[in-house]
Amino acid sequence: MNIIIGISGASGSLYGVRLLERLRATESVELHLVWTRSGEKTLFLETGKHIAEIRALANHSYSPEDISARLASGSYPVDAMVVAPCSIHTMSAIAHGITSNLLTRAADVTLKERRKLILMVRETPFHLGHLRSMTALAEMGAIIAPPIPGFYHHPQTVMDLVDHSLDRVLDLLGLPDAAIRRWQGAEQ
Repeated sequence: MNIIIGISGASGSLYGVRLLERLRATESVELHLVWTRSGEKTLFLETGKHIAEIRALANHSYSPEDISARLASGSYPVDAMVVAPCSIHTMSAIAHGITSNLLTRAADVTLKERRKLILMVRETPFHLGHLRSMTALAEMGAIIAPPIPGFYHHPQTVMDLVDHSLDRVLDLLGLPDAAIRRWQGAEQ
């Protein structure tokens, strides 16, 4: 599978980094990384890591300004794209077809080619404009998957919470992790 991972400027860059780490362990996946400049800055502010370190987790990486990259064309075969985290700015740009950087262009191509687009929108609370953009994206075929953790698996660390949200994304990609703890119903 060819999967694009986008990292935008919302808080929660750890979601994108951890998703890259987990998908990298899957031999059948080729990873393409694209980010926004805000995503690059937020990554450093939250983790102390430079984008060069994260680029090493992907098979291919592209500068946000490289709108001539293969990801900008529907003729390049990609199976899915995940934006993790997805800022409201990026979500809104995608919803309205504003393709001013490679991340939003790749998402636009993903939608127009009827491929799977998963947006881990990171904002709260939502106002009506945000919700309308989400509705428009859902109507276009995108999957809105905010990282909202469950607690039935009794998380002990922040990474447990991050992984719980990413487990759902892996399911959506058709790449379920056999090791995850799934809800089995209440024990009586």
